[in-house]
Amino acid sequence: MELKPQSFEQSNALWERAKSLIPAGTQTLSKGPTQFVEGVTPKYVERGKGSHVWDVDGNEYIDYPMALGPIILGHAHDTINQAVIEQLEKSSTFTHMHPLEVEVAERMRDNISFIEMIRYGKNGSDATTGAVRCGRAVTGRSKIAHCGYHSWHDWYVAGTSRNLGVPEWNSDQILKFQYNDIESLHKLFKDNPDEIALVIMEPVTLEPPKDDFLHKVKALTHQHGAVFCLDEIITGFRWHLGGACTYFDIEPDIATYGKAMSNGFPLSAIAGKEETMRVFDEIFMSGTYGGEVISLAAAKATIDYIADNPVVDHIWELGEKIKAGYNQLVEEFALQDYTACIGMAPRTYIQFHDPDGEIPMLHLKSLFQQEVAKRGILFNGNHMMTASHTQDDVDYTLAVYRASLENFARVMDSNVDILDALDGAPIQPVFK
Repeated sequence: MELKPQSFEQSNALWERAKSLIPAGTQTLSKGPTQFVEGVTPKYVERGKGSHVWDVDGNEYIDYPMALGPIILGHAHDTINQAVIEQLEKSSTFTHMHPLEVEVAERMRDNISFIEMIRYGKNGSDATTGAVRCGRAVTGRSKIAHCGYHSWHDWYVAGTSRNLGVPEWNSDQILKFQYNDIESLHKLFKDNPDEIALVIMEPVTLEPPKDDFLHKVKALTHQHGAVFCLDEIITGFRWHLGGACTYFDIEPDIATYGKAMSNGFPLSAIAGKEETMRVFDEIFMSGTYGGEVISLAAAKATIDYIADNPVVDHIWELGEKIKAGYNQLVEEFALQDYTACIGMAPRTYIQFHDPDGEIPMLHLKSLFQQEVAKRGILFNGNHMMTASHTQDDVDYTLAVYRASLENFARVMDSNVDILDALDGAPIQPVFK
């Protein structure tokens, strides 16, 4: 496959300006240059339409990270743009409440069976932190059991390697259990009797729940008097209009939503049963932009569009095709020991590993990412399929994956130092 000529002159010039102005150079660590191979990938994207984006130097890519997941219909979707423009002409935020606060809440209630009450935030961290405060307020306890990634806020990041600036006592309040391992949660409750306020978990990440895992977690949580929260920031509206809760037929006490609910506009929500959510009458959760109406207009239009069109079916269909296609290529090139596409169709992930444990995973990922970027695919590991991805996109992507895996196999067979096969510095870990 012919490589596309690329220039990154404007990207690199902007990066030089940013480094002295912006700590870490980026607002979102997983969007920064350390997450992409230096020299063969853009640093700044300027515009997008549908499933494609263009960087500041005019290079075009099929986009699969889709802004880390919030784009579910496609970039600059005409229906959402029109709703936003109409609202923007009426202004964006007000001294008083706005009808859209009620209208979006009604749509969520009508499409997600267990939802009775809703509060809004602006990002996923707002929602999950609100859920933590809710659990603590309801139970009078302080410890949080979690499974997955949930926030940059103190309560969660205390348990990671990026905890600089977080009071040490926070780390004593955060307890981690393992997905599909109910005994790991049993142990937390046993070791922390009457201390766990909330169990918060992603309903699914890269493997589906097994042996009725979600329902067992809910039962165990309630047995010990804690609040059960499903973090649907990623899965909400993507697995099903009613989210993963509906797909897996599980009703939590509360759940958190964000990303896809407004097709890229900043909005999140905590939602759940009235008996739990009523505590927000007393919890202090209040912000100037909590009722900002541009994002609410986008959410109303997005939810309506998903309800009226086969968006979710389309996402499942193309997600399955790209996963199956990749794994077939892996088998063809005898690379099963090194890589696989895993996860469920709405969000699949290309995983890398060295069976001998000698080559860092991120070096392997870098080798693949480099080759797909040269051929016009924006790749961070995830396939976040949207309504705008097409069969042509998938066909071209699998052709690119073929060329890239052929190169990958050649490098693996040659015993060349993988760093010598890279054109620039490899991907670096976010959490070290």
